[in-house]
Amino acid sequence: MVLRRISEAGPVTATTLCADLGLTDTAIRRHIDGLLADGLIESREVRPPGRRRRGRPARGWVVSSQGHSVLSADYDHLANAALRFLAETAGPDAVAAFAERRAAEVEERYAAELTEAGDDPQVRATVLVEALTRDGYAASTRPVGSGEATLGLQLCQGHCPVQHVAAEFPQFCDAETEAFSRLLGVHVQRLATLAQGDHVCTTFVPVAAVAAGPPDRRGPEHHDNHPENPTHPPEGSNP
Repeated sequence: MVLRRISEAGPVTATTLCADLGLTDTAIRRHIDGLLADGLIESREVRPPGRRRRGRPARGWVVSSQGHSVLSADYDHLANAALRFLAETAGPDAVAAFAERRAAEVEERYAAELTEAGDDPQVRATVLVEALTRDGYAASTRPVGSGEATLGLQLCQGHCPVQHVAAEFPQFCDAETEAFSRLLGVHVQRLATLAQGDHVCTTFVPVAAVAAGPPDRRGPEHHDNHPENPTHPPEGSNP
């Protein structure tokens, strides 16, 4: 309660916090001492508006970088609670639809860039990684295969903004994977996720099958069943 109020009003003095939250000065000081010890807030000078007054400026409090991380986790709890309510009242399909809607928005944002990249899935994957990195996903790719034979790419994401939500609702991971397939033009496979405790989200992007072209699906009547240099002539033929 105190940390969130500081995030909303900071820099804010202890006196103002007492008035805003209806707590005693002793209680506010105890909260502030605890938040300081945990590195969640830091002090700033607070100068009153208007004419400059004599004396030292009052000390106000603002949320630190670590404190913002804690507040983000609080929002994760709120998001999970909202999705649980959605699942209970409208069913799991509603959660899946919401996840697909979010993935579709990401897909729409990247679609033009990937279309300009052409049809090569390796090039498209590189463009997708650049777009994801811009949005804070800490994305990268690494080749899969031996020697010069690249079978595919591993698309890795070191950060996920919905990691804690997806831990309870894997529909978000599924929807993102399907969006990647559409963006890259190949069927990708999710190998690992931060949401399930892995150190990075990993998606396999096949490229060898695309480069080699589609397999020959002709029937046996279209294939040459005779060797080029038979050692024996066909039965009944003249030597």
